Amino acid sequence: MDKITTEYITLQQFLKFAGIASTGGEAKIMILENSITVNGEKENRRGRKLYPGDVVAFRGRKYTVR
Repeated sequence: MDKITTEYITLQQFLKFAGIASTGGEAKIMILENSITVNGEKENRRGRKLYPGDVVAFRGRKYTVR
């Protein structure tokens, strides 16, 4: 996966960037309907800011923001 070149990325953008969701609408639904955690805490805000080093977990897989 490529590196993020901005200070932060939102959770919704990250799901698209990482290829977990194909569209913003799909990402929104995934965030609302599934158990997504950021740094071990359940997260349902699609605008949650993610910074390098944050860990997003979804369906048993972990993704580290870099």
